[in-house]
Amino acid sequence: MLALNILRLVERSVLVVTFLTMVALYFTSVIVREMGGQAASSFAWIEEAVRMLNLFMVFLGLGLALERGRHVGIRNLRDKLPDGVRRMLLKVTDIAGLVFALYIAWLGFGLAQFVLGTGQRSPTLGVPMGMIYMAPVAGFALLALRYGLSLFGVIDRFAEAEDVE
Repeated sequence: MLALNILRLVERSVLVVTFLTMVALYFTSVIVREMGGQAASSFAWIEEAVRMLNLFMVFLGLGLALERGRHVGIRNLRDKLPDGVRRMLLKVTDIAGLVFALYIAWLGFGLAQFVLGTGQRSPTLGVPMGMIYMAPVAGFALLALRYGLSLFGVIDRFAEAEDVE
C-alpha cells in the first residue's frame, strides 16, 4: 500500500504541476501578445507546449480517475443486481478493462517506436514526435494498473463512486 500511496502522490503532483505550468505558459503568451509586438513571434512555441502538456495531463489522469470512480458508468442496473451477480459483473468489468488498457498501451508503444524511428520532430519545440505518442502508453499503463488492483481487491473503485452523486 505504501507504493500505491507514493504512486498516487506522484500522479497528483505531476498533474497539478502540469496544469499550473499550462496556466502560467498560456498567461505569459497572452501578456506577450498584448504587449510584446514583435517579441510575440518568439513565443510561438508556447501554444505547442500547452497542447502537449494538455495531452499528457489527460492521459496521466486516467488511472486516478478510475480509482476515484470518476469514469462514466451506468449504475442503475448494477445497483439493482443481486450481490453475487453484481460482484461477478464487477470482476468481468475489471478483466475487460485490464485487457483493453494493456492492449491500447501495447499498440501505443508500437506506434511510438515507429514514429521515433522516423526521426519526426514537432515544429516549434523540436521534441521527437514519438515522445508525444508515449502519453497514451503511460496513461493506459496506469489505467491497467488500477484495473488490476481493483480486480485483485487491493482498491475498491466502486465504493468511491457510490459516494459521488
